[in-house]
Formats: sequence, C-alpha cells, structure tokens
Amino acid sequence: MSVPFQDDDCYVPIGVHPFYEVHGRMLNTLSLSYMLPADADEIRRYSLLHRIIQFIFDGRIYVGPVKETLQFGLYRHVLDLGTGQGSWAVDLCDEFRWVYVTGVDVVPIQFEEVPERCRFEIWDIDTPRMPYDDATFDLVHARFVHTGISDYPRFVSEVGRLLRDGGLVILIEPDLRQFPEIEYTFGSGPRGWFTLWETYRSCLVSLGIDVTVPYRLKTLLDETGLFESSEMYQGRIPIGFDRKDPRILTIGQLQWMAYELLLPALKPMFVQLGILEARADRIIRDAQTDLYHSKFDLSSHWYIAYARRRPR
Repeated sequence: MSVPFQDDDCYVPIGVHPFYEVHGRMLNTLSLSYMLPADADEIRRYSLLHRIIQFIFDGRIYVGPVKETLQFGLYRHVLDLGTGQGSWAVDLCDEFRWVYVTGVDVVPIQFEEVPERCRFEIWDIDTPRMPYDDATFDLVHARFVHTGISDYPRFVSEVGRLLRDGGLVILIEPDLRQFPEIEYTFGSGPRGWFTLWETYRSCLVSLGIDVTVPYRLKTLLDETGLFESSEMYQGRIPIGFDRKDPRILTIGQLQWMAYELLLPALKPMFVQLGILEARADRIIRDAQTDLYHSKFDLSSHWYIAYARRRPR
C-alpha cells in the first residue's frame, strides 16, 4: 500500500488540546469555521444521520458508480472528509476488502478498533491545500461538512486535484432552509422553528459560510471544469412520526431524533457569535416546542451529488 504524502502543518500541534468547553458542550479547537459540538450527543446525532443514509440508499452507504470505480485494480484508495466517528469509512472497508480508506476529521473521536485498511487523521479540511499528492485517491466522499468550509469552490477544486482520472466524488449536504416555506411566508407556520433556522443561517453567514451550497452542489462541481458526468438528486426528508409507509416512518423518526439533538447543540455557536444567552435559550426552546408539538408537516431537503474526475 502506498502512503499518501502528508504535510504535518495540517495536523493538531503537539500539546494543543483538541477540545474546549462552552456551556457544557465540547467544541473543537482546530477549525475556526465549524462551531458545532464534538461530544457524545453529537456523535449520537451523526450516527442517526448515518442510519438515515442507509434507509435512503436501500441499505447502502453511497450512491452512484462506486462499485465500478473500486472494482478494478490491486488496491483502491478512498478519502472520507469529515469522517466523524468513522462509520462510513469502516462500512466501506467491510464491503470492499481490497480498499484502503483514510478518514479525516478535526477531532479524535473515531472508533478504536477498525479494519487494518482503515486509518484516521486529524486535521482541518478547510485548508487551501490538502496534504496529499495529486491523483492520490479513486474516491473522495464528503457529507454534512459544508458548514465548516469557508470556501467551498476551493474545497471542490482540491477534491478534483486529489482524484485520479475517472475517480469519483460524492457530496451530500442538507438544505439549511426548512419546509413548508409557504405557510411561514403567510404568517401561519411554525414561527419558532423558522426563527431558529434563520438564526443558524445568519450565524453561518457571519462566519463566512455560503449557506446556498447544498442546492448548488452540481453547479459548483461543473464550474471547476475538473469533473464530468455530474448528477444531483434532491430528497425530501420528513421530520416526525406521522407517516403510514414503514420506511418513510423510520426515516422521519430518525430525523426527528437527530433534530432533537441538534437544537441544543446550536447554543454555543449562538452565544459565541453575540446572541445573549437568554435570547439563545428562547430561540431553542421555541423551536423545540414546534418540533415536539407542531401541527405542520415539517421536512428538510438533502442534496446528493456525484461526478467523475475529467481526464487531465
């Protein structure tokens, strides 16, 4: 197995603790952009999102021509950006016995026992140049990371640099707008719910995050000129328990539980970005009331895009 080039400047400096505490939640010290917690509750939330992915993809953890990309050759190298605990990286290793997966995150929260072909690195993916040589990987996967990326076009271009010709990129991002929008527009919707999401988007914008990225994934891939055969899908993800179809009901339940964990996780960001603590508590509490007792059909949209690296 060849070892990708590594630049030690991208890693956590020796002696620097990877976490700091804000209002009882642990946040990472490495990324200035990503301000959600990195603690046990957040790990549980991402485990729920991983399960939602499996239901959406009918038991798989990916979409697109992954098998065709990985099936030929003695070794195949995969990069999982924003790996979190490492569920996706480990599952891919289990499915493809000849594949080596590198998972990257800003905090050391990964599984301790993993396949030998799976390894984890700690560095900030929001960097001008990722620490690998050109054309190192056959597949690059990134999901739920754009809220920590200050320059997403640069991020996508870096992914293109790292991919071998014909290599595959898969991007998955949830929309930061919540639905149904029409009821809120006319003043009769879940005001607490929408106020929280408006506040969250405003905080991200103040950090320099482009909140339009999710529904522009295909456009952003195409604009680099590095990719071809790009595809994008939009999925409506229900929130809650009022569904007749068992599969849709399960997805709605998982999404509801994930949002139950997300709402209090936003408090450290709100307070650190200048919102008074009492106001932050009120915003979260009102959103929780709508989540627990809403009469509206709440949902979110997820965007899934993939493309192949154009030959150099």
